[in-house]
Amino acid sequence: MNSGSETGLKGAGEGRGWKSIAALARLAIGLAILALLFVVLPRERIWTAIRSIPLKLWLLVLAGYLAAHFLGAMKYRMMVNLGGAEFTFPQAGQCYFGGLFGTLFLPSVVGGDVVRVGVGLRMARHRAGFLLGSLMDRLMDVLALVLMVAASALLLPGELRPGSRRVFLLSLGGVTLAAVAVFAVLAALPVGSFSFRLRRKLVRLRQAGRSMRRRPHVVAAALAGALLVQSSFVLLTAVLGEACGLHLRVRVWFLAWPLAKLAALVPVSQGGLGVREAALAAVLAPFGAPAALTVAVGLVWQTQIYAGGLISGLLGLAARRISSRVREPDDALAAARLKSAGRL
Repeated sequence: MNSGSETGLKGAGEGRGWKSIAALARLAIGLAILALLFVVLPRERIWTAIRSIPLKLWLLVLAGYLAAHFLGAMKYRMMVNLGGAEFTFPQAGQCYFGGLFGTLFLPSVVGGDVVRVGVGLRMARHRAGFLLGSLMDRLMDVLALVLMVAASALLLPGELRPGSRRVFLLSLGGVTLAAVAVFAVLAALPVGSFSFRLRRKLVRLRQAGRSMRRRPHVVAAALAGALLVQSSFVLLTAVLGEACGLHLRVRVWFLAWPLAKLAALVPVSQGGLGVREAALAAVLAPFGAPAALTVAVGLVWQTQIYAGGLISGLLGLAARRISSRVREPDDALAAARLKSAGRL
């Protein structure tokens, strides 16, 4: 009995050790990417661009960043309740802002979803529905980014020089063909040959699709909210870019920023650190944007994410306290009803 417990504890300890090593590795990768950018690019120009942003403007952008996330919390509640979670707004805020805080410590920008699921599972009325709603919420965000990229791609070729336009169109065509090929392969694969875990995920996707079809007006509202939230982030980044001396058309930002965020979804660095900045510089280079200024804007935006994440942690704790105060009278009322029913 004791040996089994010791073995379990040892395995859990080893699991935590590997997770710590993986987290340190991701942080090292992000810092290495940033260090490489600072070696290749003129460092003085990067720091000068960062210092050119007034503190008042930085604080105003942070306020806009948090306001957009409040809208994101409303969208999140809408989607998880579509799945049957039956969350109040404080409960949704506890999950959502707790997830933003968790993004600071978990891989890629999707890492916060793990925190949201962990917190939400303890409160949801229907756990399976909550998981489906969480999945649909993330799908709405990704779909919004893809739609923004697609709309911008149709408007931007005229902004490029002939050589850059040719490369841009070829890259866009290659990505489109690759996406079509992936979907075709997935459609042709026999589902019965998949592992049980993968089949279960496919079933959840199918259930999510059915939930969306039953209440399309809720899905449309959530997608509109996702587009509004992501567009707000793009405009806030464009404001920081202007302050750094990076003067680009807004439509260019609506292409570059979503692509950089999609690149940050890849869990190779801590919270997308370094990956976002490198992707943003690569996408904006064909439009004549100096890489040093682009990296400066990316770093300033990273400070917004860190500050917003810390404030979100406080908001998540406040939402938890409000939620517990609301839940206590409900629990007392339910206990009283059970007691009276027992007397009868």
